[in-house]
Amino acid sequence: MRRRDVITGLGAGLAAGAATTLARPAIAQSAPELNWRLTSAFPKSLDTLYGTAELFAKYVREATDNKFRIQVLAAGEIVPGGPAPLDAVSAETVEMAHTAVYYSWGKDPTYALATAIPFGLNARMQNAWMYYGGGIDLLNEFFAKSNLYGLPGGNTGAQMGGWFRKEINSLQDMRGLKFRIAGLAGAVLQKVGVVPQQISAGDIYAALEKGTIDATEFVGPYDDLRLGFVKVAPYYYYPAYWEGGAMLHFLIGKNRWDELPDSYKGVVRAAAQAANVDMLARYDWLNPTAIRELVGQGAQLRPFSQEIMAASFDAAKETYAELSASNADFKKVFDSMMAYREGAYLWAQISEYTYDTFMMVQQRGAKL
Repeated sequence: MRRRDVITGLGAGLAAGAATTLARPAIAQSAPELNWRLTSAFPKSLDTLYGTAELFAKYVREATDNKFRIQVLAAGEIVPGGPAPLDAVSAETVEMAHTAVYYSWGKDPTYALATAIPFGLNARMQNAWMYYGGGIDLLNEFFAKSNLYGLPGGNTGAQMGGWFRKEINSLQDMRGLKFRIAGLAGAVLQKVGVVPQQISAGDIYAALEKGTIDATEFVGPYDDLRLGFVKVAPYYYYPAYWEGGAMLHFLIGKNRWDELPDSYKGVVRAAAQAANVDMLARYDWLNPTAIRELVGQGAQLRPFSQEIMAASFDAAKETYAELSASNADFKKVFDSMMAYREGAYLWAQISEYTYDTFMMVQQRGAKL
C-alpha cells in the first residue's frame, strides 16, 4: 500500500471518529435534564383538580426517562390560588401553572374564553374547538402578549349551579343575592341583580356558614361533597349555565416553551392532552356516586327556573356584544367559538340529545 493511501485512510478514519464523538453532545442537548416547578391553583384536598397536574408531571417524567422533572406545588405553597398562578408564570417566577384561566378575567375578559362563559360550549365541544377549530392557536396568540403558552389541561364537564341558603324560585329572588361565583359569569349575573363575590376555595365554607354570602358555586358533586357545603346551605341548584364545561389549562412561560427541544414539546403536548381527557373521565366516574351521597346527607335538588335562565341568557348576549365592541382580542376568539357553537348544537340535537333523552326516559322508568 502506498504511503498516500495510508494517510488518506487514516484521515477518513479520524473524520468518522470525530463525527461519532460529536454526535454524543448533540443527542444530550436534544434531551437535557430539566427541573421545573408547576404551581397549581388548587389545594391538595381537591384531588381531581390538583391531581391532574401530578398526572401530567408523571407522564412527562416517564416519557423522558426521568430527564424532564416537574415539581407540582399546591396553591399557597409558593403562590396563592386565584389569578396568582397565571401572574407567576407570566413573570417567570415559576415555569408552569395549572389553573382555570378565567380567574384572570378582570385583567382582560378574553381570559374567560379559555375556561368557560355563560351559555358557551360544553366539554366535548370545547375539546373539538380547541384541537380542531383553532382554539389553541387563537388563545396562544392572545396569551403570548403576557409571555404565556397554554394547552388544555382538564375539564369538569357541566357543573352544578351551586349551594343556596334559601330557595330561589324567581328572578326577583336573585336580586341582591350575595353569590360567590368565578369568571365572567359574575359580570353577567350582575345584570340580573346578583351581587357577585370572589372568594378562594378555602374561605367559602366559613363565609357561607356565617351568612357573609348567600350562595356559592364551585364545581360539582364530588368536590362539593369534600368541601361540605351541604351542611350550611341545603338547596343545591342546577345547572351551572355559566359553566357548561369548565376547561383548565397548563400554562408555560412562553420563553421557556420556546427554549424546549422539539422532542420535549411533543411530550408536553401529549401529556397535557392525556391529562385533559383523564380529568373529565374521572369526574364522570365520581359524580354519580357523590350526588347520591349528597342527597342522603340532606341536599335538596332544585332546577333554576326558565325565567332565571332566559333572563341570564339575554344578559349574557348583552355582555358579549359590549365586550366585542370594546375588545378586539375578545371579539376574535369569541366569534370563532360562537360560529362553532351554532353548528355543534344543531348536530347534538340529532345525535347525542336524541339518544340521551331516550335513555333518560328508560332510567326514570327504572328500566336501566
